[in-house]
Amino acid sequence: MNETSAGANPASRGVDPQEIDQRVIDLYNEYCHGYISRRDFFSRVTALAMVGGSGLAMAQALMPRYAQAQTISFTDTRMKASYVGYPSPGGNSGSMRGYLARPSGPGPFPAVLVVHENRGLNPYIEDVARRLAVEGFLALAPDGIAPLGGYPGNDDDGRELQARLDAAKLRVDLLNSARFLKTHALSTQKLGVTGFCYGGGIVNYFAAVLGGDMQAGVPYYGMAGDPASVGKIKAPLLCHLAEHDERINAGYLAYEAALKAAGVNYQIHRYLGTQHGFHNDSTPRYDESAAKLSWERTLAHFKTYLS
Repeated sequence: MNETSAGANPASRGVDPQEIDQRVIDLYNEYCHGYISRRDFFSRVTALAMVGGSGLAMAQALMPRYAQAQTISFTDTRMKASYVGYPSPGGNSGSMRGYLARPSGPGPFPAVLVVHENRGLNPYIEDVARRLAVEGFLALAPDGIAPLGGYPGNDDDGRELQARLDAAKLRVDLLNSARFLKTHALSTQKLGVTGFCYGGGIVNYFAAVLGGDMQAGVPYYGMAGDPASVGKIKAPLLCHLAEHDERINAGYLAYEAALKAAGVNYQIHRYLGTQHGFHNDSTPRYDESAAKLSWERTLAHFKTYLS
């Protein structure tokens, strides 16, 4: 596992992550992962004794600001993006919807599936798809909660909707999304998969399930895969982890040992000083230097193995 020092820089809203008490961030992570409710999050943060700031103000600062964090405009002439529907037999409703971003040229293009966090297809994930499109990839960001009407416009309701889905059928919907993308008319049929948080865990899961049908994987702070299944992995993996993310990182001890024993082509980078979600530029957990470095590595990984 490689460790990279990445100084925490201010998020786009001008809030320095280092000014936010680690206890508040830890509670926010509990809330984001569905272990406590929004009400409990704010109640417990308000009860904390703080030095140099208000716990409530810190908690409010952690809420996402998507409009301020857009990197690639949806009108950028280097790419074209639209919502698409496709069949999903065996999933939660039999059909799926996603955000397809493609370079403006004629194609075909190497394909990358972008799997969202545990709250549906929010604007940050759509922006990631556009970032890939301007780099020459055909990118599909499926909305796992499309069977319940799709991302509702805010993360709280999105998180609640995703929790209501049949988890096994959601994985089927995402697998069908990968297969739809791989066989798309604009695809070279070279498939990469990246994902964040919940989506990062899906990348590790897909690596074993898809085997040779997946050519590269990049999980960001996602749940480690099953060590017993690593023998099925054919895709080179590039795993990005935050330093302060104990629940996720603990699973990579056995996973990395199994990857190494099975001879899987993998790299694991842990970014020092970072929090879970450091790539997401809509909240102060964002770390500019770690996000930039990890993204450069991600693009290089996909360009190497999907070309």
